[in-house]
Amino acid sequence: MSWIFHPLLYLLASSTRQELARQVQYLKTENQILRSKLPKKITVTDDERRKLVKAGKKLGKAIKELVAIVTPRTFARWLSGTEEPAKKKPARKPGRPRLPEEIRELVVKIAKETGWGYTRILGELRKLGYRKISRQTVVNILKEHGFDPGPKRGKGSWDEFLKIHAQTLWACDFLSKKTWTLGGLVDMYLLVFIHVGSRRVWISPATVQPDSAWVAQQARNVSTMFQEEEHPPTWVMHDADTKFTKQFDAILESEGLKVKRHTPRSPNLNAYVERLIQTIQQECLDHFVVIGEQHLNHIVREFMAHYHDERPHQGLGNVPIIEASASAESGRPAVGAIIRRDRLGGLLKHYERRAA
Repeated sequence: MSWIFHPLLYLLASSTRQELARQVQYLKTENQILRSKLPKKITVTDDERRKLVKAGKKLGKAIKELVAIVTPRTFARWLSGTEEPAKKKPARKPGRPRLPEEIRELVVKIAKETGWGYTRILGELRKLGYRKISRQTVVNILKEHGFDPGPKRGKGSWDEFLKIHAQTLWACDFLSKKTWTLGGLVDMYLLVFIHVGSRRVWISPATVQPDSAWVAQQARNVSTMFQEEEHPPTWVMHDADTKFTKQFDAILESEGLKVKRHTPRSPNLNAYVERLIQTIQQECLDHFVVIGEQHLNHIVREFMAHYHDERPHQGLGNVPIIEASASAESGRPAVGAIIRRDRLGGLLKHYERRAA
């Protein structure tokens, strides 16, 4: 029946006292090695504690040489049935508490949107009721997110200029189209103006000869239109084309406008009107063989009606200019049959709901 006993117990029972001592020493050494590879603190359950106390109380003081799972002092408390009171955790971690994430995000948001320095941002935060934040904290947050704590200096970027002046800024340029006339194939010119903020457009009648007198007359015509604007223009931009004469600039300036003439070979500075002209050409004029001045004017008028009233614009939230310019949403009910409307023989299409 010896197979019933655990092999280790069998070995201990059959060993001499000297051999037993050697075996115990080996087990202690092995236990120390195993302990060194375990976490510094091992938590035992109540049941495990009772088992250790039951096995260890018979050893007396010898337990001090054997116990390893806890300190001898802890084991002594187990034997006596007393427990050391748990240490009270500190109310919070030492040092200044971290600023709430809501405020940190607000600091970054203001810095991105305004370019202000830390002092100006701090004033804005205190105005909003965040009065316990310090100047150095704002500086640290800005640095963590890659912002220069100091304010922006100088005139700013070209993109910032456009955004600041968008509501009172117009840009202009010439559009040309090869046109068949009684005298053969000629270049017809139209002068195009675009309001940067709303994308509204004004286009002159076509001409074969955009000389100084004709250009000056268009400056007078557009100035009359400017007087009816809700936000009177303050700036007009154009490139260095020689067709923009000094007289053209003088007429606009006499109406209180500032004229911004771009440097040569810099089309990106006049990108809004350049993109508009590209749109007119690609979506409309490139599809026609234009015969005469009146034909060209008719095509452009039809496209402009489509451009303002029917064509959605990505830069305006994918709505037509006429809806983006309204003070409130149209409120039209989404009912009624959807029908297609065409212009210029079906070249220009849009969809709308049929009125009930």
